[in-house]
Amino acid sequence: MSKKLEGKVAVVTGASKGIGASIAKALADEGASVVVNYSSSKQGADRVVTEIAGSGGAAIAVQGDVSKQAHIERLFSEAKKAFGRLDILVNNAGVYEFAPLEGVTEDLFHKHFNVNVLGLLLTTKEAVKHMGPEGGSVINIGSGASSMRPPNSTVYTATKAAVDAITGVLAKELGPRNIRVNSINPGMIETEGVHAAGFVGSDFQKMVETQAPLGRVGQPDDISPTAVYLASSDSKYMTGETLLVAGGLR
Repeated sequence: MSKKLEGKVAVVTGASKGIGASIAKALADEGASVVVNYSSSKQGADRVVTEIAGSGGAAIAVQGDVSKQAHIERLFSEAKKAFGRLDILVNNAGVYEFAPLEGVTEDLFHKHFNVNVLGLLLTTKEAVKHMGPEGGSVINIGSGASSMRPPNSTVYTATKAAVDAITGVLAKELGPRNIRVNSINPGMIETEGVHAAGFVGSDFQKMVETQAPLGRVGQPDDISPTAVYLASSDSKYMTGETLLVAGGLR
């Protein structure tokens, strides 16, 4: 059976763990060559590359901080050097730290906006230079937070509302070049980051489990099939969409 992404090349940012790692593996399973970007966790990124290779796929790991233009240029030149083209970008790199209003500082603001908004813009700006006349697919990873707006998340939720807006703007801007731009907005997904932030076992998790129609928090592999769909020609007439993948919680 032919694979949906045979011959395609994908860059996935923040792909050393969690949702990014799951998406990188899912794209590779469908035949894409994958560039696994990471900012600090080389070990995690190497593990993802090894797993992809073990399943017969092609992948490389490339370090880079998405909020820095020079790093982003290097990321795409490495991608081009390794695989010769670019068809798919998954803007998954992100940071989150919840804080009440009195805990909002300049540092907290800039840390979130530099990675979640500026990083996404710089990465997309560079990616589209490398996409050919046949176009491509940009997949932003937003968050259900942009519509649910939980307390103590002003800065994080603001960045994800910005991602929703950018998805709509760039869909219009890049449509003439046949580059589609869509967003996946996950609900609470059990990842290393969510464990580290103390959400697992929290009241927030209990709220999700009692209020989400599907009655559970999500897993990374609840998100990755939607990324495959948006990366493939199955969604060829879709752009500017924001898909909430949150077990029905809204």
